[in-house]
Amino acid sequence: MANTFTAPFAQTPKISTGVLTAAGTSVDDDPTNSVLIATAGGDGALLTSLTCIPRVTVTASRINLFVSGDSGSTKRLVSSVLMEAQTVNTTTVTAQTVFTEITETTPMRLEAAERIYMNSAVALSDGIVCTAETTDF
Repeated sequence: MANTFTAPFAQTPKISTGVLTAAGTSVDDDPTNSVLIATAGGDGALLTSLTCIPRVTVTASRINLFVSGDSGSTKRLVSSVLMEAQTVNTTTVTAQTVFTEITETTPMRLEAAERIYMNSAVALSDGIVCTAETTDF
C-alpha cells in the first residue's frame, strides 16, 4: 500500500460468521479444527466485536482466537474466552460469549488480508456460531 498523508477511515462494515463443530484443543501455530471466521480487506480492517453462541446444549468450553497473516498457513493464538455450560431449549435465552477486550473503542487492528480463525475445545454436533464485526479501510 502506498503511503498516504490523509487520515484513513474505516469505510466498509461487514459481519462474518463461522460454525465450530469439531474439537480443537491445540493452540500451536497449526491448531486443529480451526475455522475461518473473517478476512480483512486489501487495506486492513478493524475488528470491533467477536461473539459466540451455541446452537445446542454445551458444556463449559474454551474458545480460541487465532490471527493469520499468511492465508492460514500459520495461525497465532491471540486470545481465549470461556464459554460457560448452558442448556439450550425453547424456554430460555441462549447466552452469548463475548471477547470483551475487542470493542468499538478498543478494536483489534488487522493488516491487509489478515484472517481470523477460531476453534473450540469441545466438539458440538450442531456447532457454536461465531460472529465477527469488522470494518475494512
